[in-house]
Amino acid sequence: MKKGKVAGRPRLWTYRPVVIPFCQGCQDGTIGRIICEVVEEMGIEGKAIIIGGVGCHAMISFLVDFDAVQVAHGRAPDVASAVKRVLRGEPVVMTIQGDGDCIAIGTESLIQAAARAERITVIMANNGNYGTTGGQMAPTSIIGQKTTTTPEGRETIHGFPIHAAELVAGLKGTAYSARAAITSSANYQHTKRYVETALQKQMDNVGFSFVEILSACPPNWHLSPLKCLQWIEEKMIPEFPLGEFKNVDHLE
Repeated sequence: MKKGKVAGRPRLWTYRPVVIPFCQGCQDGTIGRIICEVVEEMGIEGKAIIIGGVGCHAMISFLVDFDAVQVAHGRAPDVASAVKRVLRGEPVVMTIQGDGDCIAIGTESLIQAAARAERITVIMANNGNYGTTGGQMAPTSIIGQKTTTTPEGRETIHGFPIHAAELVAGLKGTAYSARAAITSSANYQHTKRYVETALQKQMDNVGFSFVEILSACPPNWHLSPLKCLQWIEEKMIPEFPLGEFKNVDHLE
């Protein structure tokens, strides 16, 4: 029987000390692994550039073995747009952002980049709270979710959660928008396919592309890693359904 390696650390995923190490059960590291696997499998490590925002997710930009830039809070799409326009050689430019970085302080940057049909890819980790600063309510916190600023649970008086993938899909400059989760092996593979498709849309010069990934935050959710996966399945996915919301080969 022929033996072969079926799993292991991606070649582009490195181990080095970072300012904010991933907590046990945090899925931001898994998102970083997916990005590395996709970049490797597409053979674009020489062209790939990742732009990191501010937050736990930003550590991914320190741990990939290809070009990366760290930028001010919420401004990753702006910098990614500049990098894409200025550099020669058809760079493949992506951002890695959290929900607070991307759809709170960075809302204007995200929406305007999509409206301009910038040939960049935004990857947003949605863990439903401000993970780095103590677990405050975020734009994606679901109704009833307990956070440090909504200890009794988020109510409608606090507003409703923003559905970023659907919002971005409604803009004419968007070529691709999807939402994924990594709660199972099947969902892991779906997430990889969404990220690959988003990058391919950029490489095909179609338009803006976006992938939202539901991500666990055990310390701030006050749940074990396993319970976090169950919570995503039972609470988050009904609010934030998975799938592709826009996938076009040309913009109209």
